[in-house]
Amino acid sequence: MYKIFFALLLISGFSFELSAQETKDDLTRLQNGEDVKVLYRNEASFGVFMHSAGGFGLAYRRGTHVTGKKKRMFETEALNFKHPKEVKSLNSYSANTKGFFYGKLNSVLLIRSGVGYQNVLFEKSDKKSVEIRYSYFAGVSLAFAKPVYLEIKQGISSKAPTTERYDPSIHTIDEIYGKAPFFTGIENTVIYPAGYAKLALSFEYADRFNALKAVETGVVVDVYPKAIPMMAFNNNQQVYVSLYLKMIWGKKWF
Repeated sequence: MYKIFFALLLISGFSFELSAQETKDDLTRLQNGEDVKVLYRNEASFGVFMHSAGGFGLAYRRGTHVTGKKKRMFETEALNFKHPKEVKSLNSYSANTKGFFYGKLNSVLLIRSGVGYQNVLFEKSDKKSVEIRYSYFAGVSLAFAKPVYLEIKQGISSKAPTTERYDPSIHTIDEIYGKAPFFTGIENTVIYPAGYAKLALSFEYADRFNALKAVETGVVVDVYPKAIPMMAFNNNQQVYVSLYLKMIWGKKWF
């Protein structure tokens, strides 16, 4: 009888040790993001992108699962925005001049904030595979238009250039010595509200299921109720369509 009792006790202890070891292994795999069966309900990411509207931008996203394959996403982006007609010029009539954009009226910084959904097209099967998702967003944006100031040198006898706000009706290209420091005239910045819509395709390739690494490409449409005066001698648009390519890094958690 005692032998049977001790045998059962030994078997129970061995089973408990195996169970504890399995629980520990599962927890380690979970913490290392190695378990493909786990659904991480939350994620946050940071992105850097370049776009066809002439510059670069930074992005932040926060996502939450609605279903197993669908997430609700909130995003914020900051980017510089250029008119497609901007061309860098140099005054060849004077020595030691600095480059400038002839006809440019305002430098534009754009802040976007919106909400959207991301859906999985092809899921990851293991750590070395790639997950393909598509997403769509809509939201509001603010364009901060800072007037362009230039260094103007009137006539050969002028000793030093003066800093003036660019006025296409007054300043000719042969009078422009170069652009003034960027923050000159920042107090005259005008804000233009707008709306935007975005459609994107992303490829997620992180080697851990609780991490996020992806390449995303897409198209964005920005619509302004009132056109921003970006360039003189050109029709300033109210609708801009741009393409972008983005690198994304982030993490997932419960």
